[in-house]
Amino acid sequence: MRLRALLDTDALGLRLLGGEDELDRSVRGVMTTDLRDPSRYLSGGELVLTGLAWRRDAADSDPFVQILVQAGVTALAAGEAELGAVPEDLVAACARHRLPLFAVHESVAFATITEHVVRQVSGERAGDLAAVVDRHRRMMTSGPAGGGPDVVLDLLGSDLDLRAWVLSPAGRLIAGPKTAGRGLPVEVCAKLASEHLAAVRGGRRGPHRTALGGTTYSLFPIHSTGRSPQLPQAAPPQQSPQSPRDARDTRVARDVRDLRDVRESVLSDWLLAVEADAGEWAAERLDLLQGVTQLIAVERERRDAARTVRRRLAQEVLELVQTGAAPSEIAARLRVAAPVLLPGLGAAPHWQIVVARVEWEGAGIEAGPAAQSLLEEILVDPLATGPEPSDRIAVAHTGDEAIALVPLPSVSSEHDGSETGVLADALLATVREPLSSGLDGDGRLTLGVSAAVHSAEGLRGALEEARHARRVAAARPGRVCAAGHQELASHVLLLPFVPDDVRRAFTARLLDPLRDYDRRHRAELIPTLEAFLDCDGSWTRCASRLHLHVNTLRYRVGRIEQLTSRDLSRLEDKLDFFLALRMS
Repeated sequence: MRLRALLDTDALGLRLLGGEDELDRSVRGVMTTDLRDPSRYLSGGELVLTGLAWRRDAADSDPFVQILVQAGVTALAAGEAELGAVPEDLVAACARHRLPLFAVHESVAFATITEHVVRQVSGERAGDLAAVVDRHRRMMTSGPAGGGPDVVLDLLGSDLDLRAWVLSPAGRLIAGPKTAGRGLPVEVCAKLASEHLAAVRGGRRGPHRTALGGTTYSLFPIHSTGRSPQLPQAAPPQQSPQSPRDARDTRVARDVRDLRDVRESVLSDWLLAVEADAGEWAAERLDLLQGVTQLIAVERERRDAARTVRRRLAQEVLELVQTGAAPSEIAARLRVAAPVLLPGLGAAPHWQIVVARVEWEGAGIEAGPAAQSLLEEILVDPLATGPEPSDRIAVAHTGDEAIALVPLPSVSSEHDGSETGVLADALLATVREPLSSGLDGDGRLTLGVSAAVHSAEGLRGALEEARHARRVAAARPGRVCAAGHQELASHVLLLPFVPDDVRRAFTARLLDPLRDYDRRHRAELIPTLEAFLDCDGSWTRCASRLHLHVNTLRYRVGRIEQLTSRDLSRLEDKLDFFLALRMS
């Protein structure tokens, strides 16, 4: 902004005392000081506000003005509250050094001037940045990428002092400002994604604001360029009046449509996290950030396009597997896929299958693409050790199910690959919290992981194994669940598929007498039974764990046997109690 604009703003009450020929100077900032030498805090282009507390006598004015001029200050504004009027020696010093001088009436607070200057300067800088963003957008849409979202985030930092990061719905850091450091702690990324998804599911309009560890973040959704943001829309105008019942049915249908739209996109849209409170931002700045999200959405589409080859490879391989094609034909497709997914690998890789399914209550929601996009985010770079994420997986979807073909470095024959492969628990280590927020209320994500196989002949079994593991995960409580192939070789595989009425009858017959007794006598028979079985029936180890005398333990076990008519020295009865406790 120009000095002339400040002088023309009546609300500031500035009076020009000298420097009329310099009013076209630009103001790039503002600083209030009463130091005799404020040069260390000046960077040039500022309007300096002073209450004149630094001035002891007339000899102080000229050195003070010289310091300001040498620092590149644009102008000086002196308050009249302390001395009643600006001293003539200061007026003369400013005239001598060609530094514009204003008088600030005692009724005007320095804070008023500061807020006005900051607001104007920020608006101009935002306009400059908007032009840069627009130019960058044209570069990205009309030709090679202009550096990706990192470049725009760097501009936000350098031109608007805004630190910002792009995150996936699973909380993965996708891009960040290099000038300010890319990193955000993993737990912060997960929490921000969780807060964002919860706000979207709650129907709140962005940007969403949240505070973590004393820092406020504003969260902007990054919608796909192929569709507009899914926000509740007003009903179209009616050609004729509706009855109250018809109007209610229209509202219900619209609400169902809007809910379906949100659920189809909530697990696939990225978000922009800005370290600032956007609650009081001007409309221009909010528009600028919306432009930034659109620019990043273009880069998202570019990255998705790069995954097309991998998706097609996965689709082809899985179609061959499911239609019973000859192993030689499947092996030929795998030889094509290996260099694309795991470049530079000399030996043929081993393969692992991961199956994911997103399920929503109600019908008519296409969950397959969302499951595919989500599985790509969860599995991105599962083994790489480099600083940049790398896609080395191929994901196809059929119906509501997404299937990932994951290449692994070859492992020795005496291992099944679980040490180096994708583990079910590891998949959910950082994504459970955010995805649970996105699914809260009516959605579930379940995943199953197969063992590693070393040939085309093993892929069909691996696919079935991953699907069985996913069914085990689906039988568990919780919004986000996973199971691995290791769990298919134990009772864990059988328990989830026991019908609920059989489960209740079995556990009630064995455990209800013990629960009733514990409730009446506080005897802790159930905890004693759990510890006894966990210690493999060892009296000494169980008594030590429960801090009991062995005779007390024998009394409790005897009471359990008496109440249930079972004998805990028999393997069959031990097994029945073990299963009842697991199913309860």
